[in-house]
Amino acid sequence: MLKGLIGKKIGMTQIFDETGAAVPVTLIEAGPCYVTQVRLPEKEGYAAVQLGFAEAKPKRLTSGQLGHLKKNELPPLRFLREFRVKPEDAKAGDKVTVEAFGVGEHVDVIGTSKGKGFAGVVKRYHFRGGPKSHGASDRLRAPGSSSSTTTPGRVYKGSRRAGHMGHDRVTAQGLKVVLVDAERNLLGVRGAVPGPKGGLVMIHEARKQ
Repeated sequence: MLKGLIGKKIGMTQIFDETGAAVPVTLIEAGPCYVTQVRLPEKEGYAAVQLGFAEAKPKRLTSGQLGHLKKNELPPLRFLREFRVKPEDAKAGDKVTVEAFGVGEHVDVIGTSKGKGFAGVVKRYHFRGGPKSHGASDRLRAPGSSSSTTTPGRVYKGSRRAGHMGHDRVTAQGLKVVLVDAERNLLGVRGAVPGPKGGLVMIHEARKQ
């Protein structure tokens, strides 16, 4: 069975295990997803399965997207994502639900982290900042020296400086599945998942380290 799903992050809550301990849980509305295409090494050069998620109004999709889905008699789906899995695990038109995973399994969840806008080095890279005494009123959150004026006489590429923070692709690895609700298409994983509430996430079987 294909061990992959596209979902929407609902938010965090807590449940209590058999010992009475509170477990932090992220709830994800995962699926139902449809296999929209199977990519083969001999044709596309690599093996993957494309999944579609979240039905939308046909007018919100392009003609190309509608034609791609109509080929396999699928509804108009808003999000399409690829999973690098064996193509024999699925065939076009298959439906994938949360029942693909079981309680106790471990999964990797990929999402887009929250955007923080333009941030300074203290917030972005946890710099300590400058001295807070001896008249240094404007150095508290400054980055400090960039380089020497003689050698190399320039700023090295890749230096940690102020800039855009967040809104990056982030993978939370090895999260334990603690809840599977097939009736409501809910998947609960222990711990935090990247992104805001309502953010799109991809869930797949945890890769062995």
